[in-house]
Amino acid sequence: MPTENQDVDLTPFNTFGLAAQAKRLITIHSDNDARAFAADNIWGRLPLVLGGGSNLVLTSKDIPVVLKVEIAGRRKLEAFSDSIIVEGCAGENWHDFVRWTLGQGWPGLENLSFIPGTVGAAPVQNIGAYGVELSDRFESLDAIDLTTGESAIFDKPSCQFGYRDSVFKRDTGRWLITAVRFRLPYRQSVAIHYGELRRNFFEANISDPTPLEVSDLIIDIRSQKLPDPEVLGSAGSFFKNPLISPQTFRDLLARYPSIPHYPQADGSEKIAAGWLIEQCGWKGKRLGPAGCHEHQALVLVNHGGATGADILQLAEAIQHDVEERFGLVLEIEPVFV
Repeated sequence: MPTENQDVDLTPFNTFGLAAQAKRLITIHSDNDARAFAADNIWGRLPLVLGGGSNLVLTSKDIPVVLKVEIAGRRKLEAFSDSIIVEGCAGENWHDFVRWTLGQGWPGLENLSFIPGTVGAAPVQNIGAYGVELSDRFESLDAIDLTTGESAIFDKPSCQFGYRDSVFKRDTGRWLITAVRFRLPYRQSVAIHYGELRRNFFEANISDPTPLEVSDLIIDIRSQKLPDPEVLGSAGSFFKNPLISPQTFRDLLARYPSIPHYPQADGSEKIAAGWLIEQCGWKGKRLGPAGCHEHQALVLVNHGGATGADILQLAEAIQHDVEERFGLVLEIEPVFV
């Protein structure tokens, strides 16, 4: 059965370190716990589903019901001639799960190393980094409809994955993901086409890095760029990189020849949001207790005592300046609660 505590301080449970109180904090250890909660949810109120708390901005001081997902377990399910299916339960730490797969000799998730959060939260955001998204390796997942208590299996089309988006993000609170499965190839050509990876391996005279070497490098890069949430609260990358049309890109490139950009399969261009923010002078700048990280403008941080309203005010100020200068609208990645 799920365990319950009342009037719980949520500050330790969100990486921004924002103060909030859960009237009921219900810890889910299994999918049976989730079904038990759904059957007993007599108020019919959708809860805040909480994994690692790394993609949340809490703007409310009081949250009626929080489900803390701590379902543990990881395993190999099936092996085929060219790939393997592995499963991680929702409460597993995402980075630990990635390193476990690599330790077993199963490549494919190395570019997603060192992303904070849990396995269950990863599909909600369709996490991605260095040219790879979760949806590229996704097979299926199990979830429970908290409005009915019924179980469902989602294949890739059912998840409606988009850039840092999914059906679960758009239907917040309805679905509790309990387990996620990935199809990983036995032989994986590592994805190192992103300039930062390619440059680092070139300088190290490594022409054919292993998946584990890619993971190690990404850990090193992210450790240098991103703050430790135990020291400085943040939610990682705060804005999506804008996707723009070829014509809009040509216009921008004529004005800003050095603008970082990444061609997409559909002909559009992805623009580096961190570069846009830095050009507007926000890198390392504060607005009250909230600010942009000194090493990565894409990361907003809590310098101490910030509220969700402070974070939102900073985000809106950055959005205003970027739109005014570049004509591009930055979209926020984390979920505001």
